[in-house]
Amino acid sequence: MNNLLNISPIDGRYQEKTRELANYFSEYGLIKYRITIEINWLIYLINNNIINKKITKKDEKNLLNIISSYDISAASRVKEIEKKTKHDVKAIEYYLQEKLQDINLSNLIPFIHFALTSEDINNTSYNLMLHNALKDIYLPKLLTLINLLDEYSITYRDVAILGHTHGQIATPTTVGKELKVFSFRLKTLYNLIKDIKLRSKFSGTVGNYNAHIIAYPEVDWIKETKKFIESLNLEYNPVTTQIESHDILCVVLSYIKILNNIIKDLNSDMWLYISHEYFKEKADSKEVGSSVMPHKVNPINHENSMANIEISNSIIDALVNNLSISRMQRDLSDSSKLRNIGVILSHSIISIEETITGLNKIEVNKEYIEKELEDHYEVLCEAIQTILRKNDIKDAYEMLKELSRGKTINKSNIIDFIKKADISKEDKEKLMNLTPASYIGLSKQIVDNN
Repeated sequence: MNNLLNISPIDGRYQEKTRELANYFSEYGLIKYRITIEINWLIYLINNNIINKKITKKDEKNLLNIISSYDISAASRVKEIEKKTKHDVKAIEYYLQEKLQDINLSNLIPFIHFALTSEDINNTSYNLMLHNALKDIYLPKLLTLINLLDEYSITYRDVAILGHTHGQIATPTTVGKELKVFSFRLKTLYNLIKDIKLRSKFSGTVGNYNAHIIAYPEVDWIKETKKFIESLNLEYNPVTTQIESHDILCVVLSYIKILNNIIKDLNSDMWLYISHEYFKEKADSKEVGSSVMPHKVNPINHENSMANIEISNSIIDALVNNLSISRMQRDLSDSSKLRNIGVILSHSIISIEETITGLNKIEVNKEYIEKELEDHYEVLCEAIQTILRKNDIKDAYEMLKELSRGKTINKSNIIDFIKKADISKEDKEKLMNLTPASYIGLSKQIVDNN
């Protein structure tokens, strides 16, 4: 379908940025994951001697080939069956019955979807698809952003700028250290998501293994289903109703929201730094910044990133506020919500891509920031009053407040004050040589050590 006709910008305008996610979160992807779980469960039952069926290596290969040969025509066939069944997971079961007949394994048909409820397949499919999409796409893209910020933080570790607290000029910092703040924050959440395991259940209609145990009471079903779930790189949830409780899924989504907010904070700061002329946007002669103002180079990538984050976070809020609530043993409210996990990840990935593009278009405006530092010697008042305190001067803060608050002072005002100060010769010399550009504390070490 021509993407000009798509309603969602995910599949339309931003299709190039989100195309990879279609294999995970589209209807096509969901069907594939459901088939994958069903086939692997059937093979597990046989290979672990839980059911009295035998298959050859060739049979097993043919079963696995149902997964590996899955394509659009297979997905279309499942959807055709669903039109009659009005049940998406049951359509998978009937589709697999057809496939087993094709490979001369119709004797296994009774054991497709054996002792399971639809939610066993669904929760495991959604958790596995999210696990894989995070590992394969989201986390690598996030790491690209982290590495770019780290690279910039080293490049600009010596570039001093005025700090701003409460929107007012404050103690100097460096471009590198301020960018390191964001890479450090992102790394923390990156590691939390990378190491967490999503939980799945596989215990039947109300979570008690009722059907399992009535058929094969001698089997340790808790042990076997735990082993099966863990073979998929998921964590087993032993205590559930019909549905998996989604609590860990909500934790992962909340982590993504925090990551989104860190990236939004970064883009907000970059927008302000560009506005204050600390950064310049590299002009591309082929691009148009404004339809009527030819001079403009707008920070559109940072703005697009923030917009996509707001959409992603709003959907995360809707899911987190509801997924962990289900009436009695189950209601269906989680089913439609879970279909939006791919939408969340899509908007989050768009925001990461836009941020990376925006960062690659900027350069530090050294001439401007050096002049601004030189014009604001009042930021050294903190350093001076601290040295006065060191020299036992009790009203140090008040003295500097009288000198500077609400006033415009320059280098000569500061020098005159230092000359008259009753402090040690060593401290006086230290302050006389201090400039706003050199008053950056341990910012370089913070960059290098983190």
